[in-house]
Amino acid sequence: MGQLAAATVLPNSALGGTDDIAVQLSLLWGWIKAPLIVPLLNIAVFLCLIMSLMLLIERVYMSIVILLLKLSGRSPETRYKFQPMKEDVELGNSSYPMVLVQIPMFNEREVYQLSIGAACGLSWPSDRLIIQVLDDSTDLTIKDMVELECQRWASKGINIKYEVRDNRKGYKAGALREGMKRGYVKSCDFVVIFDADFQPESDFLTRTIPFLVHNPQLALVQARWEFVNADECLMTRLQEMSLDYHFTVEQEVGSSTHAFFGFNGTAGVWRIAAVNEAGGWKDRTTVEDMDLAVRASLKGWKFLYLGTIKVKNELPSTFKAYRYQQHRWSCGPANLFRKMVMEIVRNKKVSLWKKVHVIYSFFFVRKIIAHIITFVLYCVVLPATVVIPEVQVPKWAAVYIPTVITILNAVGTPRSIHLLVFWILFENVMSLHRTMATFIGLLEGVRVNEWIVTEKLGGALKAKAAAKAPRLRRFFFGDRIYLLELGVGAFLFSCGCYDVLFGNNHYFIYLFVQALAFFVMGFGYVGIYVPHT
Repeated sequence: MGQLAAATVLPNSALGGTDDIAVQLSLLWGWIKAPLIVPLLNIAVFLCLIMSLMLLIERVYMSIVILLLKLSGRSPETRYKFQPMKEDVELGNSSYPMVLVQIPMFNEREVYQLSIGAACGLSWPSDRLIIQVLDDSTDLTIKDMVELECQRWASKGINIKYEVRDNRKGYKAGALREGMKRGYVKSCDFVVIFDADFQPESDFLTRTIPFLVHNPQLALVQARWEFVNADECLMTRLQEMSLDYHFTVEQEVGSSTHAFFGFNGTAGVWRIAAVNEAGGWKDRTTVEDMDLAVRASLKGWKFLYLGTIKVKNELPSTFKAYRYQQHRWSCGPANLFRKMVMEIVRNKKVSLWKKVHVIYSFFFVRKIIAHIITFVLYCVVLPATVVIPEVQVPKWAAVYIPTVITILNAVGTPRSIHLLVFWILFENVMSLHRTMATFIGLLEGVRVNEWIVTEKLGGALKAKAAAKAPRLRRFFFGDRIYLLELGVGAFLFSCGCYDVLFGNNHYFIYLFVQALAFFVMGFGYVGIYVPHT
């Protein structure tokens, strides 16, 4: 039966009359490699080279813009009108606009007090400020705790509203949308959004609102994120490197050249008129913030990024939480691109140059190409060329381009430049999930609307560890074993072994180190581990 099956695939001359399965498989591989595998791999290499050049050009362009901005000394105050808010002698506090602060929450046991306290401590006339806590918690105990915290601040004279709904439709977008429907919101001019772990400084409003008051073309003022737990572990340090580049370079370039960038979903102030004109909050993707930003931009509104204003928040400390976050952050933009690309093309209110920026630079290169090229080239194509030496990746694509991109990325976090090698290995592992999420978003796969709130520890883990001595806990297989990472690690390790035995390009040095990174993360030895109690 086995001979019959083989005969249907290979001619008799190829089988050579042997029953040795290994020999048959070897002959089969030789029979399909030249006409099928080699051409496909050559096409993959060509596409990877094109994508690498696209990413390199984009990074170099943004670096040049940042350098020119630094040399010119242009600040937001020179590009936009800014006058500090002052109390009018005749009008009193009514000269200040009404501001709504929204704090969406979902079972935020560890951080709800920090965020509510920070919002209630904002410097702004109390009769011109409304704090709105949007609690979607499913844990009744936590809901009671949050409500009591709101009542405590209300007893101090703070105008704070505790709002709940009977379902979680639309998740965060749904909560924000429902909050905007309250009658008292009609008197507000601007809305500020802080996620549950964000802690603004008391002068946040006095430094952001004047830009919106004196520049009617502005719809959004976005502040920078500052991470309170960046030094908690190596994983948070590496996250900081990626996000600092985003805020230091990407957001700054978008703001200064096109007055457009993706809203980060928090630590930003919106003009309510712009939100309403753009169609309000929509829950069609998991990036409701980016969705609103793109729609508002297509209406002709401008955005301003203020990198000098930093809002404290928390990075995901556990690998599991970070994986879920990155899935949402990668899947959502790809899905939004699929839904909006033709709407952007047909739009007549913005210039052609801005359309090109949004479609090509903002979406295609940064949200799609950047994820795919990292995984496909360095974790699939490059290892495959070891086994198929007929296909070669040019040294400039395999070594020089990633070196330049890595160095440019270090601009955002110079204090962590010594961690660049670890950052490369970590990002390559995470590119596995980002690439999968990107394709899920583009193809609208099963997990396209998956929304899992990022777990926040709020320093609670340290407090618990200090309160009692550590004890052994039962180990659960699913808690720390990640089969995808282990599978890719095994593939890279196998290719490295093959290169040692038969290759001559010394790729095994990279392959073994990268495989080790996949194994380390595959066994869960990264980030903070929170075991089951």
